[in-house]
Amino acid sequence: MKFFRSLFQRRDTRSKTDISQRFDLISRLGTGSMSKVWRALDRNQGKVVALKILDMEKTLRYESRFADRVKPTEGEVACQLHHPHIVHTMEHGRTIHNEQFLVMELIDGISLAYLVDAQNEAMQTHRLRLMIELGDAIEYLHKENWIHRDICPRNVLVDKDQSLHLIDFGLVVPNTAAFQEPGNRTGTANYMAPELIKRQRTDQRIDVFSYAVTCYEMYCRQLPWPSVTGASLEMVLKRINQKPQEIQEIVQLDAQIGCAIMKGLDLDPRERWQTVTEMLTVLREAHVRLSPLARKEAVDKKMGRATVKKKRRAEIDDKWQFKTQ
Repeated sequence: MKFFRSLFQRRDTRSKTDISQRFDLISRLGTGSMSKVWRALDRNQGKVVALKILDMEKTLRYESRFADRVKPTEGEVACQLHHPHIVHTMEHGRTIHNEQFLVMELIDGISLAYLVDAQNEAMQTHRLRLMIELGDAIEYLHKENWIHRDICPRNVLVDKDQSLHLIDFGLVVPNTAAFQEPGNRTGTANYMAPELIKRQRTDQRIDVFSYAVTCYEMYCRQLPWPSVTGASLEMVLKRINQKPQEIQEIVQLDAQIGCAIMKGLDLDPRERWQTVTEMLTVLREAHVRLSPLARKEAVDKKMGRATVKKKRRAEIDDKWQFKTQ
């Protein structure tokens, strides 16, 4: 809690940045619901980065939902995160026009949403490992006491080395009582947990649900329910009262993986995986069982621990022998 208090109480006293003076905007990387992301040359660093500029009006409109609470900005959250499967944010600040901006590492790759649609060899070969890497990122986020609130394929990048990176922390909130209160319905409709859509109390289990929907889509190239993009709220509410279609009715896959995904999709958060770690444990077990490389890595890791213990035991024995001589 001390970390959150210090984060909330901190005031940004830094000078504002003239984007046109500091950056050369090379090309547009993407446009989100509340931001634009550019490939840009940072003259200060002398390298190409991803520059995210938030739309001021849309950001203020969203943050006004938390007028009675002090919510950290996207930049404050992103700069606190350090994980191999989370995009690295090096700096955040405000432009001379008072827009928030973030300077991030440039990930040279493609969106997971593309791989979902393509179902190409890269997806077929690396799918389970990518699922686990995404779960690792979410697990880290939850251990840091945050809720992402918008886990979906478009917020994931896969680089040329087939390594995954979670991006976009614009909807992230602390996993604390004040931010778990009912009422704040945000996220991408097709990946929203039922309790979020119903404006009930929420916690990290909404990310577990969105993660399971993403995993389902990675295998099936379709959602567990008919898409509700652009549909009315009534249709969204109707969807959340329908059980998801069994994944093994659509594709053939390992039963352990299928059951893990389906449990993550449970409409009742009490019956869902309570933490992403629980779901990850099952997926990792399946990965070790199904992948020769994963089996070798698991054995090497186990042997590595045994070697360290053996070495440490020998050191202790040597010290004891020295004392008794």
